[in-house]
Amino acid sequence: MKNFLKISLLATSIVGSINFAQAQQPAIVEDFKPSVLNQPQQEYPQVNSQGYARFKIVAPTADSVRVSLGLGGRGGTKLAKAEDGTWMGTTDGPMDEGFHYYNVKIDGGKFNDPGTLNYYGSVRWESGIEIPAKDQDFYALKNVPHGNVQQILFPSPSTNTSRRAFVYTPPGYEKGKDKYPVLYLQHGWGEDETAWMNQGRANLIMDNLIADGKIKPFIIVCTYGMTNEIKMGGMRNFKIDGFQTVLVDELIPYVDANFRTIAKKEKRAMAGLSMGGMETKTITLNKPEVFDYYGLLSGGTYASTDFKDKPKPKYIFLSCGSKERPDGIRKAAEELKGAGFNVDGYISEGTAHEFQTWRRSLLQMAPKLFN
Repeated sequence: MKNFLKISLLATSIVGSINFAQAQQPAIVEDFKPSVLNQPQQEYPQVNSQGYARFKIVAPTADSVRVSLGLGGRGGTKLAKAEDGTWMGTTDGPMDEGFHYYNVKIDGGKFNDPGTLNYYGSVRWESGIEIPAKDQDFYALKNVPHGNVQQILFPSPSTNTSRRAFVYTPPGYEKGKDKYPVLYLQHGWGEDETAWMNQGRANLIMDNLIADGKIKPFIIVCTYGMTNEIKMGGMRNFKIDGFQTVLVDELIPYVDANFRTIAKKEKRAMAGLSMGGMETKTITLNKPEVFDYYGLLSGGTYASTDFKDKPKPKYIFLSCGSKERPDGIRKAAEELKGAGFNVDGYISEGTAHEFQTWRRSLLQMAPKLFN
Protein backbone atom coordinates (compact mmCIF):
# COMPACT_ATOMS: atom_id res chain seq x y z
CA MET A 1 0.00 0.00 0.00
CA LYS A 2 2.90 2.37 0.72
CA ASN A 3 4.33 1.85 -2.76
CA PHE A 4 0.91 2.47 -4.22
CA LEU A 5 0.56 5.75 -2.36
CA LYS A 6 3.98 6.88 -3.52
CA ILE A 7 3.38 6.05 -7.16
CA SER A 8 -0.20 5.50 -8.25
CA LEU A 9 -1.80 8.24 -6.18
CA LEU A 10 0.48 10.90 -7.62
CA ALA A 11 -2.17 11.17 -10.30
CA THR A 12 -5.30 9.41 -11.31
CA SER A 13 -6.63 9.16 -14.82
CA ILE A 14 -4.76 12.29 -15.93
CA VAL A 15 -1.81 9.96 -16.56
CA GLY A 16 -1.42 10.38 -20.27
CA SER A 17 -0.87 6.86 -21.56
CA ILE A 18 0.70 7.89 -24.87
CA ASN A 19 2.95 5.08 -26.07
CA PHE A 20 6.15 6.97 -26.90
CA ALA A 21 8.08 3.83 -27.79
CA GLN A 22 11.72 4.28 -28.74
CA ALA A 23 11.28 1.95 -31.70
CA GLN A 24 10.28 3.57 -34.97
CA GLN A 25 6.52 3.96 -35.29
CA PRO A 26 4.70 2.66 -38.36
CA ALA A 27 3.51 5.13 -40.97
CA ILE A 28 0.48 7.10 -39.82
CA VAL A 29 -2.76 6.04 -41.52
CA GLU A 30 -4.66 9.10 -42.73
CA ASP A 31 -8.13 7.94 -41.72
CA PHE A 32 -8.62 10.51 -38.96
CA LYS A 33 -12.15 11.21 -37.74
CA PRO A 34 -13.50 13.64 -35.12
CA SER A 35 -13.41 12.31 -31.57
CA VAL A 36 -16.83 11.21 -30.29
CA LEU A 37 -16.37 13.65 -27.39
CA ASN A 38 -16.15 16.73 -29.61
CA GLN A 39 -18.48 19.68 -29.25
CA PRO A 40 -21.27 19.69 -31.88
CA GLN A 41 -20.00 20.52 -35.39
CA GLN A 42 -16.36 20.64 -34.27
CA GLU A 43 -13.91 18.80 -36.56
CA TYR A 44 -10.96 18.61 -34.14
CA PRO A 45 -9.51 16.86 -32.22
CA GLN A 46 -9.41 13.76 -34.39
CA VAL A 47 -8.31 10.16 -33.90
CA ASN A 48 -7.32 7.49 -36.41
CA SER A 49 -7.59 3.72 -36.54
CA GLN A 50 -4.12 3.30 -35.02
CA GLY A 51 -4.89 5.37 -31.92
CA TYR A 52 -3.05 8.54 -32.90
CA ALA A 53 -4.65 11.87 -31.95
CA ARG A 54 -4.49 15.04 -34.05
CA PHE A 55 -5.21 18.51 -32.71
CA LYS A 56 -5.96 21.86 -34.36
CA ILE A 57 -6.07 25.09 -32.37
CA VAL A 58 -6.91 28.58 -33.61
CA ALA A 59 -4.39 30.98 -32.02
CA PRO A 60 -3.12 33.40 -34.70
CA THR A 61 -1.06 35.60 -32.35
CA ALA A 62 0.50 32.79 -30.30
CA ASP A 63 4.21 31.95 -30.37
CA SER A 64 3.94 28.41 -29.00
CA VAL A 65 1.11 25.85 -28.73
CA ARG A 66 1.35 22.41 -27.15
CA VAL A 67 -1.17 19.78 -26.17
CA SER A 68 -0.44 18.08 -22.85
CA LEU A 69 -1.99 14.66 -22.36
CA GLY A 70 -1.09 14.03 -18.74
CA LEU A 71 2.18 13.19 -17.06
CA GLY A 72 3.23 10.69 -19.73
CA GLY A 73 3.37 13.28 -22.49
CA ARG A 74 7.08 14.17 -22.24
CA GLY A 75 6.31 17.85 -22.55
CA GLY A 76 3.30 17.35 -24.75
CA THR A 77 2.62 17.34 -28.46
CA LYS A 78 4.06 20.45 -30.11
CA LEU A 79 1.79 21.97 -32.73
CA ALA A 80 3.03 23.71 -35.88
CA LYS A 81 1.65 27.03 -37.09
CA ALA A 82 0.01 27.32 -40.51
CA GLU A 83 -0.36 30.44 -42.64
CA ASP A 84 -4.01 30.85 -41.63
CA GLY A 85 -3.07 31.24 -37.97
CA THR A 86 -4.10 27.74 -36.91
CA TRP A 87 -1.83 25.29 -35.14
CA MET A 88 -1.86 21.55 -35.87
CA GLY A 89 -0.01 18.50 -34.58
CA THR A 90 -0.27 14.75 -34.14
CA THR A 91 0.84 12.68 -31.15
CA ASP A 92 4.26 11.03 -31.46
CA GLY A 93 2.69 7.62 -31.08
CA PRO A 94 -0.63 5.81 -30.58
CA MET A 95 -2.44 6.33 -27.31
CA ASP A 96 -4.01 3.68 -25.11
CA GLU A 97 -7.61 2.89 -25.95
CA GLY A 98 -10.33 4.71 -24.06
CA PHE A 99 -10.77 8.09 -22.39
CA HIS A 100 -8.00 10.64 -21.74
CA TYR A 101 -7.86 14.09 -20.19
CA TYR A 102 -5.79 16.80 -21.87
CA ASN A 103 -5.23 20.55 -21.97
CA VAL A 104 -3.71 23.09 -24.35
CA LYS A 105 -0.72 25.26 -23.44
CA ILE A 106 -0.58 28.52 -25.38
CA ASP A 107 2.52 30.62 -24.69
CA GLY A 108 2.81 28.88 -21.33
CA GLY A 109 -0.80 29.41 -20.24
CA LYS A 110 -3.07 26.42 -19.67
CA PHE A 111 -6.43 26.32 -21.47
CA ASN A 112 -9.10 23.87 -22.53
CA ASP A 113 -9.62 22.93 -26.17
CA PRO A 114 -12.84 24.63 -27.36
CA GLY A 115 -13.38 21.78 -29.80
CA THR A 116 -14.17 19.13 -27.21
CA LEU A 117 -16.25 18.53 -24.10
CA ASN A 118 -14.85 19.09 -20.61
CA TYR A 119 -14.52 16.60 -17.75
CA TYR A 120 -13.56 17.21 -14.14
CA GLY A 121 -10.10 15.78 -13.46
CA SER A 122 -6.82 16.95 -11.82
CA VAL A 123 -8.89 19.38 -9.70
CA ARG A 124 -10.08 21.32 -12.75
CA TRP A 125 -12.25 20.92 -15.81
CA GLU A 126 -10.08 19.29 -18.49
CA SER A 127 -10.64 18.58 -22.17
CA GLY A 128 -11.44 14.97 -23.01
CA ILE A 129 -10.67 12.71 -25.95
CA GLU A 130 -11.81 9.15 -26.63
CA ILE A 131 -9.59 6.66 -28.46
CA PRO A 132 -11.91 3.97 -29.90
CA ALA A 133 -11.37 0.62 -28.20
CA LYS A 134 -11.75 -2.84 -29.70
CA ASP A 135 -14.05 -3.76 -26.82
CA GLN A 136 -16.01 -0.49 -26.67
CA ASP A 137 -19.33 -2.26 -27.25
CA PHE A 138 -19.79 -2.96 -23.53
CA TYR A 139 -20.05 0.76 -22.71
CA ALA A 140 -21.70 1.90 -25.95
CA LEU A 141 -25.03 3.73 -25.98
CA LYS A 142 -27.46 1.10 -27.30
CA ASN A 143 -31.17 0.74 -27.92
CA VAL A 144 -31.84 -1.01 -24.61
CA PRO A 145 -33.85 0.01 -21.53
CA HIS A 146 -31.92 2.69 -19.67
CA GLY A 147 -31.65 3.46 -16.00
CA ASN A 148 -31.80 6.93 -14.53
CA VAL A 149 -28.94 9.03 -13.12
CA GLN A 150 -30.12 11.72 -10.74
CA GLN A 151 -28.41 14.30 -8.60
CA ILE A 152 -29.26 14.33 -4.91
CA LEU A 153 -28.35 16.79 -2.18
CA PHE A 154 -28.11 15.17 1.23
CA PRO A 155 -27.68 16.89 4.60
CA SER A 156 -24.22 16.64 6.13
CA PRO A 157 -24.15 17.98 9.70
CA SER A 158 -20.51 16.94 10.07
CA THR A 159 -19.45 19.33 7.29
CA ASN A 160 -22.16 21.91 8.04
CA THR A 161 -23.59 21.86 4.53
CA SER A 162 -25.54 19.79 2.03
CA ARG A 163 -23.39 17.53 -0.14
CA ARG A 164 -23.99 16.16 -3.60
CA ALA A 165 -24.18 12.61 -4.89
CA PHE A 166 -25.28 10.98 -8.12
CA VAL A 167 -27.50 7.92 -7.95
CA TYR A 168 -27.98 5.39 -10.74
CA THR A 169 -31.23 3.47 -10.52
CA PRO A 170 -31.74 0.57 -12.95
CA PRO A 171 -34.34 0.41 -15.74
CA GLY A 172 -37.87 0.04 -14.38
CA TYR A 173 -37.04 1.38 -10.92
CA GLU A 174 -39.55 4.26 -11.10
CA LYS A 175 -42.46 2.00 -12.02
CA GLY A 176 -41.63 -0.89 -9.73
CA LYS A 177 -41.68 -1.80 -6.05
CA ASP A 178 -38.60 -4.00 -5.80
CA LYS A 179 -35.79 -3.20 -3.40
CA TYR A 180 -32.19 -3.22 -4.60
CA PRO A 181 -28.62 -3.72 -3.36
CA VAL A 182 -26.33 -0.68 -3.50
CA LEU A 183 -22.76 -0.16 -4.71
CA TYR A 184 -21.01 2.94 -3.34
CA LEU A 185 -18.50 3.74 -6.08
CA GLN A 186 -15.70 6.27 -5.52
CA HIS A 187 -13.68 8.41 -7.92
CA GLY A 188 -9.94 9.11 -7.93
CA TRP A 189 -7.85 12.04 -6.73
CA GLY A 190 -8.59 15.29 -8.57
CA GLU A 191 -11.96 14.04 -9.82
CA ASP A 192 -15.42 14.35 -8.30
CA GLU A 193 -18.77 12.60 -8.12
CA THR A 194 -19.40 13.13 -11.85
CA ALA A 195 -16.47 10.97 -12.94
CA TRP A 196 -17.93 7.48 -12.94
CA MET A 197 -21.02 8.36 -14.97
CA ASN A 198 -19.28 10.77 -17.38
CA GLN A 199 -15.75 9.47 -17.94
CA GLY A 200 -16.47 5.94 -16.72
CA ARG A 201 -19.86 5.45 -18.44
CA ALA A 202 -20.90 3.35 -15.46
CA ASN A 203 -24.61 3.83 -16.21
CA LEU A 204 -24.23 2.53 -19.78
CA ILE A 205 -22.15 -0.42 -18.59
CA MET A 206 -24.92 -1.29 -16.15
CA ASP A 207 -27.70 -0.83 -18.73
CA ASN A 208 -25.94 -3.16 -21.17
CA LEU A 209 -25.15 -5.82 -18.56
CA ILE A 210 -28.77 -5.81 -17.36
CA ALA A 211 -30.12 -5.95 -20.93
CA ASP A 212 -27.85 -8.94 -21.65
CA GLY A 213 -29.05 -10.72 -18.50
CA LYS A 214 -25.52 -10.84 -17.07
CA ILE A 215 -26.30 -9.16 -13.75
CA LYS A 216 -29.15 -8.64 -11.38
CA PRO A 217 -29.94 -4.90 -11.18
CA PHE A 218 -28.53 -2.79 -8.37
CA ILE A 219 -28.19 0.89 -7.49
CA ILE A 220 -24.92 2.82 -7.75
CA VAL A 221 -24.15 5.89 -5.61
CA CYS A 222 -21.22 8.25 -6.30
CA THR A 223 -20.27 11.11 -4.00
CA TYR A 224 -17.33 13.47 -3.56
CA GLY A 225 -14.60 11.70 -1.63
CA MET A 226 -12.81 14.63 -0.06
CA THR A 227 -13.60 16.43 3.16
CA ASN A 228 -10.12 17.89 3.60
CA GLU A 229 -8.63 19.21 0.35
CA ILE A 230 -5.29 17.59 -0.48
CA LYS A 231 -2.98 18.78 -3.24
CA MET A 232 -1.29 16.41 -5.68
CA GLY A 233 1.49 14.48 -3.96
CA GLY A 234 0.14 15.15 -0.48
CA MET A 235 -1.97 12.05 0.09
CA ARG A 236 0.03 11.21 3.20
CA ASN A 237 -1.86 14.08 4.83
CA PHE A 238 -5.29 12.73 3.92
CA LYS A 239 -7.43 11.79 6.91
CA ILE A 240 -10.26 9.33 6.33
CA ASP A 241 -12.31 10.24 9.41
CA GLY A 242 -14.26 13.10 7.87
CA PHE A 243 -15.24 11.29 4.69
CA GLN A 244 -15.99 8.10 6.59
CA THR A 245 -18.51 10.04 8.68
CA VAL A 246 -20.08 11.57 5.56
CA LEU A 247 -20.40 8.21 3.84
CA VAL A 248 -21.38 5.90 6.66
CA ASP A 249 -23.33 8.17 9.01
CA GLU A 250 -24.92 10.63 6.56
CA LEU A 251 -25.09 9.42 2.94
CA ILE A 252 -25.96 5.76 3.47
CA PRO A 253 -28.85 6.51 5.88
CA TYR A 254 -30.15 9.13 3.44
CA VAL A 255 -30.03 6.72 0.50
CA ASP A 256 -31.70 3.96 2.51
CA ALA A 257 -34.45 6.37 3.60
CA ASN A 258 -35.11 7.84 0.15
CA PHE A 259 -34.54 4.93 -2.23
CA ARG A 260 -35.81 1.36 -2.26
CA THR A 261 -32.67 -0.31 -0.98
CA ILE A 262 -32.00 -3.54 0.85
CA ALA A 263 -30.45 -1.90 3.88
CA LYS A 264 -28.20 -4.77 4.97
CA LYS A 265 -24.45 -5.23 4.78
CA GLU A 266 -25.04 -8.38 2.71
CA LYS A 267 -26.51 -6.17 -0.01
CA ARG A 268 -24.07 -3.27 0.21
CA ALA A 269 -20.75 -2.89 -1.62
CA MET A 270 -17.99 -0.29 -1.71
CA ALA A 271 -15.42 0.09 -4.47
CA GLY A 272 -13.20 2.84 -5.79
CA LEU A 273 -10.50 3.69 -8.30
CA SER A 274 -7.05 4.96 -7.28
CA MET A 275 -7.61 7.27 -4.27
CA GLY A 276 -11.16 5.89 -4.08
CA GLY A 277 -9.60 2.47 -3.63
CA MET A 278 -7.53 3.74 -0.72
CA GLU A 279 -10.72 5.13 0.81
CA THR A 280 -12.52 1.85 0.16
CA LYS A 281 -9.83 -0.23 1.82
CA THR A 282 -9.68 1.97 4.90
CA ILE A 283 -13.42 2.33 5.40
CA THR A 284 -14.27 -1.33 4.74
CA LEU A 285 -11.69 -2.41 7.30
CA ASN A 286 -12.87 0.22 9.78
CA LYS A 287 -16.55 -0.57 9.22
CA PRO A 288 -16.89 -4.28 8.36
CA GLU A 289 -20.46 -4.20 9.68
CA VAL A 290 -21.49 -1.84 6.84
CA PHE A 291 -20.20 -3.50 3.64
CA ASP A 292 -19.82 -7.11 2.51
CA TYR A 293 -18.40 -6.61 -1.01
CA TYR A 294 -15.10 -4.78 -1.54
CA GLY A 295 -13.45 -3.54 -4.75
CA LEU A 296 -10.04 -1.88 -5.23
CA LEU A 297 -9.49 -0.67 -8.81
CA SER A 298 -5.87 0.45 -9.24
CA GLY A 299 -6.28 1.22 -5.58
CA GLY A 300 -3.96 -1.11 -3.72
CA THR A 301 -4.63 -4.57 -2.33
CA TYR A 302 -5.85 -6.42 0.74
CA ALA A 303 -3.88 -9.10 2.60
CA SER A 304 -5.35 -11.82 4.78
CA THR A 305 -3.65 -10.21 7.79
CA ASP A 306 -5.83 -7.11 7.26
CA PHE A 307 -8.78 -9.18 8.45
CA LYS A 308 -7.31 -10.37 11.74
CA ASP A 309 -10.16 -10.34 14.26
CA LYS A 310 -12.51 -9.09 11.52
CA PRO A 311 -15.22 -10.98 9.62
CA LYS A 312 -14.43 -12.11 6.10
CA PRO A 313 -16.31 -10.16 3.42
CA LYS A 314 -18.43 -12.11 0.97
CA TYR A 315 -16.30 -11.00 -1.98
CA ILE A 316 -13.15 -9.01 -2.83
CA PHE A 317 -12.26 -7.67 -6.29
CA LEU A 318 -8.77 -6.40 -7.11
CA SER A 319 -7.68 -4.94 -10.44
CA CYS A 320 -5.25 -2.73 -12.34
CA GLY A 321 -3.93 -2.17 -15.85
CA SER A 322 -1.18 -4.31 -17.34
CA LYS A 323 0.99 -1.16 -17.53
CA GLU A 324 0.66 -0.61 -13.77
CA ARG A 325 1.78 -3.24 -11.25
CA PRO A 326 -0.13 -6.38 -12.24
CA ASP A 327 2.12 -8.74 -10.27
CA GLY A 328 0.96 -7.10 -7.06
CA ILE A 329 -2.67 -7.81 -7.92
CA ARG A 330 -1.93 -11.41 -8.89
CA LYS A 331 0.07 -12.11 -5.73
CA ALA A 332 -2.52 -10.50 -3.46
CA ALA A 333 -5.36 -12.48 -5.06
CA GLU A 334 -3.42 -15.72 -4.73
CA GLU A 335 -2.60 -15.03 -1.08
CA LEU A 336 -6.22 -14.22 -0.24
CA LYS A 337 -7.50 -17.30 -2.07
CA GLY A 338 -5.03 -19.44 -0.15
CA ALA A 339 -6.44 -18.00 3.06
CA GLY A 340 -9.99 -18.94 2.08
CA PHE A 341 -11.30 -15.64 0.75
CA ASN A 342 -13.68 -15.30 -2.20
CA VAL A 343 -11.56 -13.02 -4.41
CA ASP A 344 -10.88 -12.21 -8.03
CA GLY A 345 -7.87 -10.44 -9.50
CA TYR A 346 -8.28 -8.81 -12.88
CA ILE A 347 -5.69 -7.23 -15.22
CA SER A 348 -6.78 -4.92 -18.04
CA GLU A 349 -4.47 -5.65 -20.96
CA GLY A 350 -2.76 -2.74 -22.68
CA THR A 351 -3.92 -0.02 -20.29
CA ALA A 352 -2.45 1.99 -17.45
CA HIS A 353 -3.84 4.16 -14.62
CA GLU A 354 -6.79 5.34 -16.71
CA PHE A 355 -10.50 4.97 -17.27
CA GLN A 356 -10.35 2.12 -19.78
CA THR A 357 -8.82 0.04 -16.98
CA TRP A 358 -11.64 1.02 -14.64
CA ARG A 359 -14.46 0.62 -17.17
CA ARG A 360 -13.24 -2.92 -17.81
CA SER A 361 -12.87 -3.50 -14.08
CA LEU A 362 -16.49 -2.51 -13.44
CA LEU A 363 -17.56 -4.84 -16.26
CA GLN A 364 -15.75 -7.72 -14.56
CA MET A 365 -16.74 -6.85 -11.00
CA ALA A 366 -20.45 -6.06 -11.39
CA PRO A 367 -21.63 -9.63 -12.16
CA LYS A 368 -19.88 -10.88 -9.01
CA LEU A 369 -21.60 -8.48 -6.63
CA PHE A 370 -24.52 -9.51 -4.44
CA ASN A 371 -24.51 -13.17 -5.46
